Amino acid sequence: MWKDYSKSYIKNNRASSISIMAAAFVAAMFLSCVCSMAYNFWAYDVEQIILEEGGWQGRIVCGTLGSDDLSTVYQFANVEKAVANAEFSKKEGTVVDVYFKDARTVYRDMPLIAAQLGLNKDSIQYNSLLLSRYFIHNPEDESPPMLLTLYVAILIIVAVSLILMIRGSFELSMNARIHQFGIFSSIGATPRQIKTCLLQEAMALSILPMLLGSMFGIFISYGVIKAVNFFAADVSGRHEAVFQYHPSIFAATVSVSFLTVIFSAWIPARKLSRITPLEAIRNTSGLLLKKTKHSRFLSYIFGIKGELVGNALKAQRKSLRISTLSLLLSFLGFSIMICFTALADISTRYTYFERYQDVWDIMVTLKDTEISDFGLTDALQDISGIQDVTVYQKAKAMTFVPEGLQSDELSSLGGLGQIAGTPKADGQFQVSAPIVVLDDTSFLGFCSQIGIPPSLDGAIVLNQIWDSRNSNFRYKKYIPFIREDNQAATFCKNGKTVEIPVLSYTQEAPTLREEYDNYALVHFIPVTMWGKTLGKVCEAESDSYIRILSNGAKDLTDLNNLEQEIVRLVSGQHEIKSENRIQERLSNDSLIQGMVMIFGAFCVLLAMIGIANVFSNTLGFLRQRKREFAGYMSIGLTPQEMKKMFCIEAFVIAGKPILITLPLTVLFVQFAVTASYLDPMVFWSEAPILPILIFAAAIALFVALAYYIGGKRLLQCDLNETLRNDTLI
Repeated sequence: MWKDYSKSYIKNNRASSISIMAAAFVAAMFLSCVCSMAYNFWAYDVEQIILEEGGWQGRIVCGTLGSDDLSTVYQFANVEKAVANAEFSKKEGTVVDVYFKDARTVYRDMPLIAAQLGLNKDSIQYNSLLLSRYFIHNPEDESPPMLLTLYVAILIIVAVSLILMIRGSFELSMNARIHQFGIFSSIGATPRQIKTCLLQEAMALSILPMLLGSMFGIFISYGVIKAVNFFAADVSGRHEAVFQYHPSIFAATVSVSFLTVIFSAWIPARKLSRITPLEAIRNTSGLLLKKTKHSRFLSYIFGIKGELVGNALKAQRKSLRISTLSLLLSFLGFSIMICFTALADISTRYTYFERYQDVWDIMVTLKDTEISDFGLTDALQDISGIQDVTVYQKAKAMTFVPEGLQSDELSSLGGLGQIAGTPKADGQFQVSAPIVVLDDTSFLGFCSQIGIPPSLDGAIVLNQIWDSRNSNFRYKKYIPFIREDNQAATFCKNGKTVEIPVLSYTQEAPTLREEYDNYALVHFIPVTMWGKTLGKVCEAESDSYIRILSNGAKDLTDLNNLEQEIVRLVSGQHEIKSENRIQERLSNDSLIQGMVMIFGAFCVLLAMIGIANVFSNTLGFLRQRKREFAGYMSIGLTPQEMKKMFCIEAFVIAGKPILITLPLTVLFVQFAVTASYLDPMVFWSEAPILPILIFAAAIALFVALAYYIGGKRLLQCDLNETLRNDTLI
């Protein structure tokens, strides 16, 4: 009986059936997309770690390790292989990378291997980052990475959100049948039978959409990976992502989708099965319109029709809650996201690309290379199209500034203690004194640039400090850091000190693509001076840099050709990484576009949830609202006036999230612009107003379409007959 009844109901109520199928399809698609993207992000992260650090799980570092010791390592049953790392062995003695068959025992086996070799625990290392991606954590770590917990939390949040969404579709369909099931209860149907019948119907309608939605979600995630590769194709240091999928992900997606649909259907089914037969038979299957407070806004604009719409919307408040929230979050998220990316683009352009566009065209990083070991400076200068070449290396050091050595301007503002918060000890301040080591030719050119006699026998001090009292970080004003009567600079590092002469003080830095600390006393020295004195006390960074300014190569093709010629010359002797200014700008633009597309797609998907809920609600008009509008006709409302009521409802549902979002977006933009100290007119002249208007128009269009379809079907019914007839099917 129940099986035949369910088949008959599904066949004769296609609108509500389609609504349920659409909700199940969207839920499965969203879950599948989220699971697939999470898996691909995880796989890409693992690949990146292996490319950068290697796929080893454990590492042995010691002075010497012979072939017999390697055999000892191999004797452990869980060791797959042990490989001597030639690159690190040159610097740290003997380094052996150990790979395990079952990496989950690495934190137990490595101490045993070290003990067998007669080594202490300090001689072993773990690839903790890679192991954490496989959810293998050091048992001694009190705060292990929470990546798995994060994925599970995201999945739970998505599942709960979808339950709230598709629950509305089931509830609309089931509430329309309260009267019918009341009759069934009166002739002996038990609550358990009614609940089982409803759940069987839900699964019969949802199985195929769930499978199709899961497949469609996979295709969406595949498209997202392709889009990421397209927009990030020119980003240096990034490897191309390859779409990956595993059967277990599909099984997990379908299982979670199944549980989501069952739980979504179970909530209203349980509620319906607990209604007494008398309550069910007396139910009119319509909206419970109550005498509530007047809808002053709607009644003031639209009169009596606005008052009726306001009461109807209040009666539908629960069923429309998910659609209102989804539309609000999607439009708010899209508006804030696109305004934020526009603001970030403007800020990056002003503070980086436009600021340094005349400083560099090509930058080459010399990996693990001392500046004194680079001998191709003259060869680079001979390349046609190059205007200027500077080779430099950076080092960190500290210096002491006595209180009396501060400049008068700095002292008048309260000194280092007030401006930089630097503590004072024994009447002097310890401040950062970064060192920039320039090749001799560039240093001599810098001497000429600031107007002092060229010399390689001292340092040039960048004598400036940010006046944070009278300027902001975007438009910085600088004042002299120290008095310029001091003829020597003293550096301290690891308890050692060294003193070198100061050739000059300046507030003009050499043309390098470098950002210096706001409260640091930067020193520029020639490589000759570095080799004589400072190199023995201060430790330089492992990499050196080549800053190249071209001679008129202003388009991408010319700059790419010049970069390739430089790479061919330098890469033969050094491991390098190169970048050019125009390509980096294009890559930055592509990344921003890609970010907008990906987050925009997420906002569109969120909007689809809300719109699907609106469609689900309006497609339930025939069962839910026939009596309501039949009552309106009985008091004299014409079909044309009821159409106007549909338009008002659509206007309120679509307009509410838009009206809430616009002032919130304006407040966010005002806050962000103020916090970034950007001229508001600079942002508003480039504000992404058109995309926001298009997104709002799309929401309004689809909500209007939903009400048009629902209203058209409702008005085609014989509403007068509705007051006298209530069929079972």
